[in-house]
Amino acid sequence: MTEHSQPEIVIRAAIPDDAETVHTLVGEIAAHQAQSASVTVTAEQWAGYLERPEITVLLAEGDGDPVGYVSAVRRLHLWSGSDIIALDDLYVRPGHRDAGVGKLLMTELANRSGDLTITWGVQPDNDAAIRFYRRLGATVRAKVMCAWPAQRR
Repeated sequence: MTEHSQPEIVIRAAIPDDAETVHTLVGEIAAHQAQSASVTVTAEQWAGYLERPEITVLLAEGDGDPVGYVSAVRRLHLWSGSDIIALDDLYVRPGHRDAGVGKLLMTELANRSGDLTITWGVQPDNDAAIRFYRRLGATVRAKVMCAWPAQRR
């Protein structure tokens, strides 16, 4: 590898031993989105989540160091009566963006999802993400997401 070239990126499934790494990356994306206060999950909880078959977390690594991740949950779509993959986060660390890491993560998630549809949300003002998803061939539809926190009911 030359001084200015990117390391080869390897995509692999996260395992319970990766819980601290996943927890750190989740904190980074939350900070990037100015939502750090929303992250209450612990590394210990992540260790348990990474054992669950419906949860997928794929890590992108360059020279053994984590450079990004994608997380998703397989769940039932009640209208179709079949499962879908609900993508939760796609995150690439600064310094590794625009180098194909996001595409590698999305492609591997798709490969592991078989013929299941992958769905996700994106902030409407996140123009870079919307351009990226369109380049992948995703259909972008406007939809408002609502949340009703338990403490407010």
